[in-house]
Amino acid sequence: MTFKQLEALYWVAQLGGFRQAAARLYTTQSAVSERIQELEAQLGVALFDRSQRAARLTDKGQELLLAAKRMLDLRQDTLARLGDPAMMTRTLRLGVTELTAMTWLPGFIEAIHRDYPRVTVEPAVDMSRQLYRQLLDDELDLVIVPKAYPSHPALVSVQVGEVRNAFMCKPGLVDAGAALPLRDLSEHRMLVDTSGPGILYDEWFKAAGFTPKDTLASNSVVALLGLTLSGMGVSYFPVETVRPFIEQGLLQCLPVKPELPRVPYVAMQKASRKSELTTSIITLAQASYDIGAFFRMRFAALAAQTPPGSHEGHFPRARGKTVAHQAPMARTGKERT
Repeated sequence: MTFKQLEALYWVAQLGGFRQAAARLYTTQSAVSERIQELEAQLGVALFDRSQRAARLTDKGQELLLAAKRMLDLRQDTLARLGDPAMMTRTLRLGVTELTAMTWLPGFIEAIHRDYPRVTVEPAVDMSRQLYRQLLDDELDLVIVPKAYPSHPALVSVQVGEVRNAFMCKPGLVDAGAALPLRDLSEHRMLVDTSGPGILYDEWFKAAGFTPKDTLASNSVVALLGLTLSGMGVSYFPVETVRPFIEQGLLQCLPVKPELPRVPYVAMQKASRKSELTTSIITLAQASYDIGAFFRMRFAALAAQTPPGSHEGHFPRARGKTVAHQAPMARTGKERT
C-alpha cells in the first residue's frame, strides 16, 4: 500500500470522480484507476460501487478512506516537523467570513505562500454558522470566524484578533452631542447584522434593554455599508475597516454610551486534525490580522490618482441631513461577516 494509492482514493472520494482526482494529482485518469485497482487487489475487496455512474465508495471503501485520511495527515505532520517547510505539498481548505475576505485575507495568503510555497490554499467564504458546520463535517481544515458559538468538544480554537465596532450613520442623520445614550437610537431605523457579530450584539441589546422600533436586517456587511452610506439608518461597523469613509465625511461615528463590546475572532480546527502546519498557519494569521488593510489601501490609491485641486477624488464629502424612509423589516443577502 503506497501513499500514491491512498491519495488516489482520497481525492476520488472528495471530488466525486476519477477525472477530477487525476487533475488534482497532476496525472492521468488511467493512472488513478490503476492505483485504485492495485489497492482493491491487495485488499481483496471492492472500494467503489461500479454499478453507480458516480464514484461512490462501498462500506469497505469508507473504512479505508478514514484510515487513508489519518495516514496522509500523519505524513504531512511528519514532514512539517522534520522536513523543510518549503518542500511541504498540501492543500489547505480555509474557511473565512466576509469581513476577513474583504480586508486581510490577501496578505494572509501571501504570508502562507511565502513560508510554504508548495501549499495550495483553497479559501471558502461563507456564513460563520455554515463554516462551523463544514469544519465539523471535515469539509474544511481551518476556519476563522467570530467567537459567537458555544465551544464544541471536537474543536480547538485560538484567538487571532478582535474587532472594535461602533454605531455609525450618514452625517446629519442623527443629532449627536458629546455623548449619546443608547436608548436614543431606538427612534431611528437600525440596520442590524444577523451574522456572527450580530448574534453577539443581539444578546447585548437585550441585556441593555435596547429595542429599536424599526429594523432592517442583513447578513452581509457590504449590504449594510451600502444602506448606511445611503442614509437608510444607523448600523455598526469595524472602526478600523471604515475609517477612510469617516475621514472622507461619508460616515459619522456616533458617540454612543455604553460602547459596543469588542468581537473576538478565532481560528478553529478539529482537535483530531491539529498539525504542525495548521499551528504555524494560525501564528501567521495572528501576524497578518489587519481589518483596516483593504479600504486604507483603496482610498490611498484613489487619492494618488486625484488631480491637485479636485474635491475628494471619487468620494465626495457628504453634507446635509438625510431622513430615513420608514419601511417594514426586511432581510437581504447571505451572511458574509
